[in-house]
Formats: sequence, C-alpha cells, structure tokens
Amino acid sequence: MERKRIRHFAGEFSKNRNSLSGRLRRLILGTISLVIVSVLISVSLITIRERKKYQSREAENMLQTLSASVDNALQNYKELSRLIMMDESLADFMRADADSVDIGTINDTRYGIMDILMVTEGVDSVMVFREDMIRVATNRFSYKYDSEKLQSMDWREEIYRLTGRATVGLNTFGVASKPDGRPMVTIGRAVYDMLTQQRTGILLMNISPEVFQRMLGNYRSDAVCIMGVDGTFLAGDERLMQFYTPEYAGGRVVHRELRDGTRQLLLSGCQVEDTPIVILRGIYYGTEGIPYGILVVILIMFLFFVFVAVFFGGFVSRNITRPIEVLSESMDENVRSGELHRIDTELPGKELGMLKEDYNSLIDHVNSLIETLIEKEKTLQRAEMRVLQEQIKPHFLYNSLETIGSLAVDAGADRVQDALETLGSFYRNFLSKGDREISLEREVQIVRDYLALQKLRYGEIIEDEYEIGEETKGIVVPKLILQPLVENSIYHGIRLKGENGIIRVKAFVSDRILHLSVYDTGVGMAREQIDRLLSAGHTKEEPDSESFGLWGTIERVRIYCGREDVVRIRSEIGEYTEVEFLIPLPERKAAPDEI
Repeated sequence: MERKRIRHFAGEFSKNRNSLSGRLRRLILGTISLVIVSVLISVSLITIRERKKYQSREAENMLQTLSASVDNALQNYKELSRLIMMDESLADFMRADADSVDIGTINDTRYGIMDILMVTEGVDSVMVFREDMIRVATNRFSYKYDSEKLQSMDWREEIYRLTGRATVGLNTFGVASKPDGRPMVTIGRAVYDMLTQQRTGILLMNISPEVFQRMLGNYRSDAVCIMGVDGTFLAGDERLMQFYTPEYAGGRVVHRELRDGTRQLLLSGCQVEDTPIVILRGIYYGTEGIPYGILVVILIMFLFFVFVAVFFGGFVSRNITRPIEVLSESMDENVRSGELHRIDTELPGKELGMLKEDYNSLIDHVNSLIETLIEKEKTLQRAEMRVLQEQIKPHFLYNSLETIGSLAVDAGADRVQDALETLGSFYRNFLSKGDREISLEREVQIVRDYLALQKLRYGEIIEDEYEIGEETKGIVVPKLILQPLVENSIYHGIRLKGENGIIRVKAFVSDRILHLSVYDTGVGMAREQIDRLLSAGHTKEEPDSESFGLWGTIERVRIYCGREDVVRIRSEIGEYTEVEFLIPLPERKAAPDEI
C-alpha cells in the first residue's frame, strides 16, 4: 500500500512538473532568479566601477593639488637662490683671486647668505662652489663631501647645461651627504658674474624634507608618500614605497590596483613636472563613492519587475493554465468513465470558449461516427445472418435431399454420389471456416456449386457462363457477394419469366478496380425499383424481404470498400438485369488458407 501511494505521488508530481502551469511557474521563478543574479552582478559592477572612478578622481585631485604645492614651493626656493646670487658679498667671493680668498672673505660671504635665508625656512644648507672648487657653505659642518665626485664634471655639466636656470635634484647631486643619511631636495644653478656675464661657479641649495612633511600636514592627508625617482624617501607614508615602480615617474597620473594583505588598495602616482620628485597616493576601498542614488533606482526597478512578474503569473494562471486544467480534467473524466459527454464548464476568455466548443463539436462528431459504425455493423451482421438463414433454411436442404433421393431411385448411384459431393463442396466453401473474406476463385466456386445444385432441381432451364480473368482469381473479396446475386437472378428473374435463361458471371481488373458482375436474362427491374434498392440504406429503412438479399449484399460491399459508389445496376424490363460491383484494389492481401 505504501509503495502504491509513493508511485501515485511520483506520478502526480511528474504530471504537475510537466504541466503548463508547472512550466510557467518554473519560467517565472527562473526569470526572477535570473533578474536577481543580473541585478546583483550589475550592482556589484556599477559599485566597483563608481568606487574606482570616485577614488581615481579623488586621487587625481589630491595629486594635482600636491604637485602644484610642491612646484610652487620649489619655485619660491628657486627665486630665493636667484636673490642669493645677487648678494654683493657672494659676488666679491666669486670674483676674488684664489690667493686673496681667506677665512674672512668666506665668513663674510656666509653671513651675507644667511642674512637672506632669514626671511624663509626649510633651507638646510646653501653651498657655493667656485670654478676652482673653493667653496662657501652654511651649516658647513653637517655634511660630508665626496672629493672625487667634486672634481668630476658629470654633476656640473647637468647644471651648466641650463646656463643659469635652476634645476632640481636629490641629495646635493651626490657631492655631499648628511652623516645621518637624511635625504635632501637640492636646487642647483650656475652662477654668472653680473658685470662680465662670465660663469664663476655653482650654487647648491638643500631643502629639508620637513617642508614637504609640513605641506602634507596642512592638507591633512594620510596614505601619501613624497619620494624621489631613485627611491629616496622624502615625506609621508613610507609604507607606500614598497609598491613604487618606474611607471609612476612620468608626466601623467598612473593608477594601479594592489593587494595590501587582505585589503584592496588603489595606488595612484605622478611625477612633479621638471623635478625628480614622485608623489604616491594610496586609497583603500571603502564605502566612499558608492552610487546610492543609482542603487535605489535599480532596486525600485527590480521590485517593480518582480511585482509585474508575479501579477503576470497570477493572471496567466487564473485565465489560461487553470481553465485549461479544468478543461483537461473534464476530458480525463470522459476517458475514465468510458463515455463521451459534452463539457459544460464555464471558461474565461473567447479563445478558451472556442476550444471548448471545438471539443464539444468533436465529441458530437465522434458520437455520430460511433452510432454510424454501430448501425453499419448491425446492418452487416443482419445481412450476413439473412444470407446464412436463406441458405440453410430447411426447405432448401429438404428439396436437395428429395432430389438426390429421386435420382437414387431413377438414375442410379453414380449421380447420387456426384450430387452429394457437389452439396458437400458447396457447404465447405460456403462456411469457409467462418472467414469474412475469401479469394474470388473460391467465391466463384460457391456459385458453380450452387448453380449445379439448382440445376438438379430445375433442370436445363438455367445455363451458366463464366468470364473470370486469371488476374482476378487471387483477389480477396467479401464472402457470399456473388451467390445472393445468382439466387436473386433465379428466383426473381429467370423463374418468373417462365423460359430458359442465362446467368453470366464476369470478373476483370481495370485501373486498379475489380469489376465483378452477375448478368441474367430474366424479367428485369423497373427504374423505380432500382432507385429504391440503391437508396434503402440512406433512408434507414430495410427493403422488402424479396429484395433483402440483394440489398444486404450491396450494403456489405459498401461497408467493405468504405464508399457508396460501388454498385451499378443496369436492367431492361423483359430482357435482362446486370448487377456490377466496382471494388478498389488495396495492397495485395494473401488469401486465407484453403480448406
């Protein structure tokens, strides 16, 4: 019992799963799921894109602002270096002969430079080198000088090339360094005599990184690193230096997405124009830049879509799938009950109403066809039974036996034997093992035996002729369609005429149609009688008993062929009657086994 319930449940589940409503529900759920996934992916992509754009814009703004600030500060220091070059004490120092330069001259020059530096801050040291490398330096004891580097021309040529314009470098262009290794930004320029315009030396101004650190403090910006293109750290967040690559040392802002532990970092950077200084800006992704307005619009659109999908699903379910299920259940009820009834269920919509009416029309047509088939089957059975009764009714058998007995008395045993064999052959072919179809050859043999027996009774008043084409003998036809015609020719044709007559049986094939006819020289039939005989089946009224055998045979042939135009009756009163069957040939059938 439990297994039966499980199978029933599985069957119902499968049926519901494969139903239109089930597929519709799955379609709606699948569409909603797809939209949810699409919305989530879209929101994620939009959020990531907008955050990136926001963070990129913020980084670019910050980098541009800082670059401008650094450039402005360096321009101020460049201007300060130009003022120092114009100092009289420095000019005297640069013009003096090497022999006349003493400690007094150097100190006067140093003090003159320091007086100018008092108006600003951030300058760690100023170094002035004559062409002969005699130098003056403020904060002179805080640096270590590289004598070999000082004597080389490499660092000087970089400055000389600008012919007096200031250039920015790092760490005193490598000729001096702080003992503690503190980095410096150095402004260098060639010094020219104001009177002779001859180059007299080089001025180097070292700017402390504290300047840039204070600058970052003023902007209150963290995760910013100011460094040299050579990797020298100047100010800010030193951790960002580990992500530095040479691609940041360019004129444009470069953005890179990096992974700092478990956090995603957007590192942006650019080089300050005409300087060896790079500014890096690192931003960790957070909630900044999320387009909440766009997300709210997307959410509203999504909820509206879900509402429309649910409403559409409910509408389709109420007006299409559920009515179709009701219609299907009514059809199933017809199947289960075994009876075809019209459906009276009220259905919404013109289309479903048309479907119901079409189904009801089909039911009416099927019921009509069933009634027609039943009536035809009854007619066929009545005709076959009538023929059988006509042939086995006692008086025929008694007359045959009486004739055989007379022959036994008058003529002798040989003719009695022939008559009995003929009678046996007739009944063997007549019964045909109960088959409804036999070969035409056997059907003709039934006629031959029947006429042989009738000649025993009526003598030589009957002459039979046969024109049977060889190609027709194996054709399968309904049993007993010739014998009733021959019998009708004897009893309602030749006997009534009162003279000898001819019965001719003819069979041939033309255009895939078997032409099968029985011709007699009897009293003939009137046109009205022929019309009444041919139309009896359409009026649902059986003809009189005298014509029943012929009418029943015609009906059987019509049913067998599935068409009405299978018989032709030609007759002339007092001359002849010919009944012809036109049987279309199907695919060739094998004849039933011979007895």
